[in-house]
Amino acid sequence: MKKLLIICGLLFSAVTFANAQGGNRNMGTPEERAAKMTATLTEKLTLTADQQTKVKAIFVDQNTKMSKVREEAGEDRKAMREKMMASMKDSNEQINGLLTEDQKKAFTAYQEERKAAMQKRGGRPGNRPAQN
Repeated sequence: MKKLLIICGLLFSAVTFANAQGGNRNMGTPEERAAKMTATLTEKLTLTADQQTKVKAIFVDQNTKMSKVREEAGEDRKAMREKMMASMKDSNEQINGLLTEDQKKAFTAYQEERKAAMQKRGGRPGNRPAQN
């Protein structure tokens, strides 16, 4: 019984340590993240090829800015959050300007879904529920 508890404790510690080390920082380059985000929006909104190119450029710019904000902010999480929220709002407005009326409705619905999912997870991207 003791061995089982020790093994469970070690396993829990290893998983916790791995998550703390990996966190959400290793998400790839801004270009890779932009490609993933563009693919998701293409699926949700059926973007045209021209829209995809423009949306990807917006996401690359946004992700580059966010990486820079993370580096500059250091421990000041509040300032980092404010700058990131402003950047995301600006990017969303730019994307909205590229969309048709039907796509705008779908984009708004998608944003609401993401907002609800974030609130359900506690508001932090790293707090994702376990995938089974």
